[in-house]
Amino acid sequence: MMASAQVVREAERAPDSMETEAQEDGIRDQNEEKKKGHVKTNSVSEKDRKIGHRRINEDGQVSYKKVATNQLMGSIQLGIQYSVGGQGKYPERDLLMHDFMTVENIQFPNNGGPQTPGHPYNSFTFKHFAPVAFRYFRDLFGIPRDEFLVSICDDPMRELSNPGASGSIFYLTSDDEFILKTVMLKEADFLQKLLPGYYMNLNQNPKTLLPKFFGMFTYHANQKNIRLTVMNNILPSSIKMHLKFDLKGSTYKRKASKHEKSKKSPTWKDLDFMDMLPDGLSLEPDTYTALIATMRRDCRVLESFKIMDYSLLLAIHNLDQAAREKQEQAGCHPDMLDRQKSMVKQKLMAHSTAMESIQATSDPIDIPEDLPPGGIPARNHKGERLLVFLGIIDILQSYQLKKKLEHTFKAMIHDGDTVSVHRPGFYADRFMNFMSDTVFKKIPSPMKHSPSKRTKRESIKNKISTTKTEQETKK
Repeated sequence: MMASAQVVREAERAPDSMETEAQEDGIRDQNEEKKKGHVKTNSVSEKDRKIGHRRINEDGQVSYKKVATNQLMGSIQLGIQYSVGGQGKYPERDLLMHDFMTVENIQFPNNGGPQTPGHPYNSFTFKHFAPVAFRYFRDLFGIPRDEFLVSICDDPMRELSNPGASGSIFYLTSDDEFILKTVMLKEADFLQKLLPGYYMNLNQNPKTLLPKFFGMFTYHANQKNIRLTVMNNILPSSIKMHLKFDLKGSTYKRKASKHEKSKKSPTWKDLDFMDMLPDGLSLEPDTYTALIATMRRDCRVLESFKIMDYSLLLAIHNLDQAAREKQEQAGCHPDMLDRQKSMVKQKLMAHSTAMESIQATSDPIDIPEDLPPGGIPARNHKGERLLVFLGIIDILQSYQLKKKLEHTFKAMIHDGDTVSVHRPGFYADRFMNFMSDTVFKKIPSPMKHSPSKRTKRESIKNKISTTKTEQETKK
């Protein structure tokens, strides 16, 4: 027990102090790889091989902070199974302030320990942040503990191939419910400080487009710390997304790079959206009003926490284009529709789809049975029927000194109002103006007869005079 306690204390001291060392490791990795050189393959470009802490070797194996991602995934699943699975020891009660700052440590020696089994991975320590608070968040969205564990731990997760600009690792659960994403130290610290306010906001309004966090953990091994969060998955992988955008409401360098455009499923940006969808996305009036009201409320929440640099992740499934593609494929694969229908299932968590999040109910277009529920019906400038899936992402950026200096420097060279880094209040206003005026448009309602005030007054006078005449006649 003494030795175990000592390991826990060392793990408490080591993790956050190792960030600098991890960065130095990354620099050494880059220097070593420059000396060795990489053979460029058709499947992985040289630019994709080294992004942040993420590396891809010549055999196509991915690592993060020198830990192979398949080993990392297995260790994470084991850690979550035992840390979340053991929460029965916490009684059901109201949340207390110290619950947001609690950290639980579990040791996983590879030959097994007093409470953990042996495993084929390197020995590691698993840290579970705010276990009681995150249990409350899962309960709020109707996620039973057993089903949460089945979703994450029963089957191997799928590692998403697009790491984004930060080089984060993304794992998608096999049932499409949850995303596990690696985060930096400053983001993990910010999320932990944010939890009390996040709790208050979810209590008041669980229907939101903001990310829904269901857990935060740290994997610690060989003096490396890998922090990750568990979030809801916004984009269903069972259907094809014909277009995908990352929108900030900024125009400064907000265009997809040549490298991004070369990908099979590129993520376009603000200027690309304006070129590709010049008339925006047309929504039914009720849907438009509900969506903009939800986004405006979410932006006020982010502004109150001094959060900025967030994006709207927006993906479009074109129903008419998909119908044409199905017709072309039907001759070769007649059983494809049956297979797709069998993949559709009810979502595990409540308020998880876009339509549920904006509290909208209108359904102006026919949606095929084989599609997942919850996409927002829309039309493009060609009149084609669309399903839009969306959510606000990347909210763990606070407006600190570094961002203030970055904005000041960019504003000296460019128009300060067009750069993406800005003070939270201005950022929220510009974001909402872009979404409500450029991205989403309200389909005009059929003009109804609306009499003028003069006509209304005359109509009332006529009714009064008619009533008087009838009364006099009766007398």
